[in-house]
Amino acid sequence: MSRSHFVFLTGAGMSAESGVPTFRDGLTGLWSRFDAETLATPQAFRRDPALVWGWYRWRASQLLQVQPNAGHDGIAELAQRGHRVNVVTQNVDDLHERAGSTKVVHLHGELLRSRCIDCGARAEPDPITLNLHPPEGGGHETPPACTVCGGPFRPDVVWFGEALPEAEWEAGMEAIAACDRVVVVGTSGLVQPAASLPLVAREMGKPVLEINPNPSALTPSVDDYWPMTASAGLARLLQEYPPHTS
Repeated sequence: MSRSHFVFLTGAGMSAESGVPTFRDGLTGLWSRFDAETLATPQAFRRDPALVWGWYRWRASQLLQVQPNAGHDGIAELAQRGHRVNVVTQNVDDLHERAGSTKVVHLHGELLRSRCIDCGARAEPDPITLNLHPPEGGGHETPPACTVCGGPFRPDVVWFGEALPEAEWEAGMEAIAACDRVVVVGTSGLVQPAASLPLVAREMGKPVLEINPNPSALTPSVDDYWPMTASAGLARLLQEYPPHTS
């Protein structure tokens, strides 16, 4: 079979089968009395950095307890079969990478990374994953100070009111322009500007497939819709796209 070039646009539904708590619904224990959207802003961090840093450290500890699912594995398998595969994800987890995908663009940042809020410097090992509490633990934690400028470290994610990283957005657009087929997996089609990417792909003449158990805001606009989970959808794709042969 000839080599194909896929771009996967993935959202929260991609990781749901791994048990990753959703952003708004995964708050338990100490954090159940907080509103996630009020914590995920630059203003909240400036006002109470220990509260916000502690919450993201708790979320990071949850993420490290889960594993990639068959959907993540299936995307990586397509690349291992010789097809070209790019992933452009709204998810801040690292499950695509842990499954073996190497060309992954994170539009909304990465939960397991941090940077100085003032100068952007990073540190190794990354302080957001250093000596994490158990999943149900955590609390207020003072973020470490940057050794370059003294500013506090913040999670390297896109907060409400912040623009998407320009380099990642451009990388996603370039991948779509070069691909043969776009596959949208587990997105609501409501979070902008990421939700516009499938429509951009259609305007470029790229066929768009949506894999989602339930119809989304994108469903009326795609070329094909498979009402199934990420794992089931990738299993079907793997049947349709055997290893590439020269």
